[in-house]
Order: sequence, then structure tokens, then C-alpha cells
Amino acid sequence: MQHDDACCAGATDPARRSLLKSAMGAAAFVAVGGVPWLMPGLAQAAALTKEQRDAMTPDQVIAMLKEGNERFRAGKMQGHDYLAQKRASASGQYPAAVILSCIDSRAPAEIILDAGIGDTFNARVAGNIANDDMLGSMEFACAVAGAKLVLVMGHTACGAIKGAIDNAKLGNLTGLLDKIKPAVAATQFNGEHSSKNDAYVDAVAATNVRQTVADIRRRSEVLAGLEKDGKIKIVGSMYQLVGGKVEFYS
Repeated sequence: MQHDDACCAGATDPARRSLLKSAMGAAAFVAVGGVPWLMPGLAQAAALTKEQRDAMTPDQVIAMLKEGNERFRAGKMQGHDYLAQKRASASGQYPAAVILSCIDSRAPAEIILDAGIGDTFNARVAGNIANDDMLGSMEFACAVAGAKLVLVMGHTACGAIKGAIDNAKLGNLTGLLDKIKPAVAATQFNGEHSSKNDAYVDAVAATNVRQTVADIRRRSEVLAGLEKDGKIKIVGSMYQLVGGKVEFYS
């Protein structure tokens, strides 16, 4: 295979145009009755196009994320040609989703969801909280760039959650953990309320995800309005470090 820019852009190659890239860089899809359908097993090089992204509904983006996570868990991830995706997206980007996740090194959203370059906007901060800068970034992703989904992704055994439970103090981290503490107070749990209790930590993390989703709707009229109009969805999820499953919340 040649790797020059003209080849990778695929602008004049009919064979390349016949393979449509899926929303998550995970599989190709074709229009059947106007609806994109996944074709598993086809590794893709091209980046997601505006036409492909705009043709999808928020629910279809969620479905593709779930499919990507299943491939990740099964060890059957798509073969990504990242250099080709880089070249194809250099002149424009059309991500289908914006993902707000934790900085934890064990929870890289693009890998967990088997996404390629140009498929998702990715915002990461300890404890996956929605501060003003994150809200502005998500508003850009959806209202300006056209993403169809806001996904908040927490994870099990989260160190930021443990720090909030323990009332940890450390420079600027103190203020960040203060934003998580409402989830600690709101979590109903029968058992030891301790950072050493894994089940309790994960329960607080799940509460924190749901509260972040609620905060996004409450604090961003832009995103709340887009969701009300059916143009986007704002959903939460939790990534299980053991097993690798991403559980999506309705």
C-alpha cells in the first residue's frame, strides 16, 4: 500500500470511497434505507467525514461506542492506520462524540472504545468533573463542531474519588476534590464508608458520574438546549478496570 497524502486522503479512489468509515473508527458502515449499519471486521484508514457523522443519530453513536468496547474486551479491535487517519483529518475534523473522562492512565477512552483519530473529542480531568473550561470545550464540540453525544465516563477504583472520601488536601488538588465531595454526601450505601472499601468507592464514583451529567445540563444552556431539541444526548457511563466493560447509564 502506498502512503502518500493523495492515497491516504482517498479523494479520488473509487474503491476507497466505497468503504465508509464508522463513527468510532471501528468498522465501515453502509447506508441501508438511509441508516448507517456496521460492517464488522473491516479495518479502516480514512477519518470520519462530515456526511457520515451528520447522518448518525445520538443513539447510533452510543451503539457504535458499545460495539467498540465489546471489540476491546474480546481482543478483536480494528486495525487502525493512524498515519492515514492523521492525513485524512488534517483539513477538517468531524467527531461523533465528546468524552469527559478521568486522567487515570488505565482508562484511555479512545482505546477502551476502539476509536480512531478524528472520531471523538476527548477531555480528561481527575474525577471527570465538569468545570467551566470543560463545559466550554463540550459546547464547542457539540454546538460548533457538530458532535452528537456527550459521554461522561467514570471508572472503578478511582483515586480522585478516594481522595474526596478521605478529605485529602494538596495544593490545587484540594479545590478539585471539593467538586467531587457532593457525590460522597449523596451516595447511599449500606456498608463501611471508607476509601478502603472498594464497593463504596465505586458507588461514589457512579454517583459522581450521574451528578456530572446533571451539572452539565444545569450549567450549560447550550448543551441542555441541544439535548432538548434531540440534536445530542448527554449520558453517563462507568468503566470497569477488571473485565474492561463500559456500562452506559440511560
